[in-house]
Amino acid sequence: MTFPYTRMRRMRKNDFSRRLMRENRLSTDDLIYPMFVVEGNNVRETVASMPGIERVSIDLLLKEAQELVALGIPMVALFPVVAADKKSLMAEESYNPNGLAQRAVRALKESFPELGVMTDVALDPFTTHGQDGIIDDSGYVLNDTTIEVLVKQALSHAKAGADVIAPSDMMDGRIGEIREELETEGFINTMIMAYSAKYASAYYGPFRDAVGSSGNLGKSNKSTYQMDPANSDEAIREVILDLDEGADMVMVKPGMPYLDLVRRVKHELEVPTFVYQVSGEYAMHMAAFQNGWLDKDSIIMESLLAFKRAGADGILTYFAKDAARILKAQQ
Repeated sequence: MTFPYTRMRRMRKNDFSRRLMRENRLSTDDLIYPMFVVEGNNVRETVASMPGIERVSIDLLLKEAQELVALGIPMVALFPVVAADKKSLMAEESYNPNGLAQRAVRALKESFPELGVMTDVALDPFTTHGQDGIIDDSGYVLNDTTIEVLVKQALSHAKAGADVIAPSDMMDGRIGEIREELETEGFINTMIMAYSAKYASAYYGPFRDAVGSSGNLGKSNKSTYQMDPANSDEAIREVILDLDEGADMVMVKPGMPYLDLVRRVKHELEVPTFVYQVSGEYAMHMAAFQNGWLDKDSIIMESLLAFKRAGADGILTYFAKDAARILKAQQ
């Protein structure tokens, strides 16, 4: 049928009919809140390039966690900020059983066992050069040597009580090695969310400021292991490999500039698919909000709904608390 018998606006006229035909919905269950944790007590540090986001000590992390639980947010993603004197070429601090990340996990699981805790498995916060792995004399990141350290790091997180291990390093074969170690050590229910399609993106700048790795990285980049932004088919191959090695979930990172990848992964492979609305995306939105150029609540919800429409099962976003409050107010 054509116009006037078919009028697409007919179903848009009323609120009830718009609600009835809505194809995608965002809920608090879709949200994962990334947090930066620092040493000390009652420490709260601002991140200049991420207005509204702070680094917090473990005691304040627990207060934040109480708020997350009250809002119904199911999981937090932890990123430690490591002091310069604990960084090294071999990143030994990454698998210290009493390291910052490990202590933060234990504290969260003891106080809020119902809150999912996801940990970042990568070496950039722990290396003196800011790369995600162990380097040779030329500065090239050594794949297999790095995996040996990543396995130790992942196991230390599992022993601390992490629910989800999230390798974000993009080393070849690391998911299989980590899964084998977890199985061997009896952590059969510890989940792996693989950063499978992680691109060598310029959108990560504010995050590197937040974890203190940007100064160490300097003018270097991560193009020898993170993916080329020009490639799409390669991402599908990466996802398939990680799934074959034992990943339970996969992630696309960054988010909005890579919605096509989210859709491809979910619709072609039909697997649990997550996306990270990264620090650069957050910073751009916040700049527009602070200048009065965009409406904050509307844009937050529209941007997150775009991920759901593309096929994401869950979203790591610094707007998680804002979105949860908005959703709660709408009930």
